[in-house]
Amino acid sequence: MNVIEDRECVSVEEDQGVGMKEGWPVVPLGELCDVVGGGTPSKENHSFYLGDIPWATVRDMRQDLITETEFYITEDAVRNSSTNIISSGNVVIATRVGLGKVCLLGQDTAINQDLRGIVPRNLEKLAVRYLYWWLKSVSSLIVAEGTGATVQGVKLPFVKSLPVPLPPLPEQQRIVALLDEAFAGLATAKANAERNLQNARALFESHLQSVFSQRGEGWVEKPLGDVCELFQGLCINAKTKHLLVETSSLPLLRIKDSRSNSSEQYIAESGWPKNAKVSVDELIYTRTGQIGLVFRGRVVVLHNNCFKVRPKPMLNSDYLFWWLQSPEFRARITTLASKAAQPDITHSLFKVQPIDIPPRDYQDNAIAVIDKMCYETQHLTHLYERKLAALEELKKSLLHQAFNGEL
Repeated sequence: MNVIEDRECVSVEEDQGVGMKEGWPVVPLGELCDVVGGGTPSKENHSFYLGDIPWATVRDMRQDLITETEFYITEDAVRNSSTNIISSGNVVIATRVGLGKVCLLGQDTAINQDLRGIVPRNLEKLAVRYLYWWLKSVSSLIVAEGTGATVQGVKLPFVKSLPVPLPPLPEQQRIVALLDEAFAGLATAKANAERNLQNARALFESHLQSVFSQRGEGWVEKPLGDVCELFQGLCINAKTKHLLVETSSLPLLRIKDSRSNSSEQYIAESGWPKNAKVSVDELIYTRTGQIGLVFRGRVVVLHNNCFKVRPKPMLNSDYLFWWLQSPEFRARITTLASKAAQPDITHSLFKVQPIDIPPRDYQDNAIAVIDKMCYETQHLTHLYERKLAALEELKKSLLHQAFNGEL
């Protein structure tokens, strides 16, 4: 097997440049490390993928340490392809697809062509974990250098030219110890914030479900089709594509636009079925793709991957808005959609789904309770999201200080 090991063979002269801190030389990465490429064994030879050698792609770079991979290959696959095995403990970076990702290897691992192994030639000059943290600090530079119409990538000369600030080994070890400790604390803080964020959302869903489970006197169960009018969005095809215009007062709302409340396409002012237009008091329900998203308060023309839902007088529009998002209803719709060859919620399927309708005064009071819970949950969510953003900024700041001699 062609295992790329750490090597002893380079000397770094003190006159090669001055780093951000006086006395630190700055050395091109290619003079300090072997930058090793990878490849993909032929997918037509299935036996290549029946081995026990980890073979990493960008999809395996989900954690800072790669300890297992999606695919495993044979020694024969290594010999008959351009892949290389990078020895355990070294660093790999993404140079095509997933730009900016940096990982350490927890085992000897082969890599594909989107990755590069960065292997120090002299561990007495450059510590691997120092290299790892430094690559983390310049990930934004690597991303900014990416070119390509569909897949962003960086070229090998650019990677080799990256300037590495190179303090003495004891100083590298001191910096690594500080960063290891700081980032371990930040990881704990991030995990706590993410858990609190999940708990806040779960608590709201629990409260939401409780509102719809207090069935009592005056409650009735009816099919949605009896208490709502349902309208299909506009199908864009060869016969209707002339309705797309560069700009107008009417955005075309597709599922991809729904979460951002923005639009990349607009519809002419006339020439389409009027029922495809949504007013502020009507609901939007996504029926394909991301099934079951619910929106309101938007004046748009719907794409046909969404329904327009107009409640009848016996049903409070806000009550319906929250009912459609209740855990029980979403679980039922998800199950039904998954049984179809092409996941989709049709008119007929949607209309027969039962909804529990309480008296109108209960609906109105329930909305006030839900809105209050929603406000409190959103407040907590924003707090935790801001905390997570602040933690990411702190990480960047620490890395910047570390490699500018400020720690």
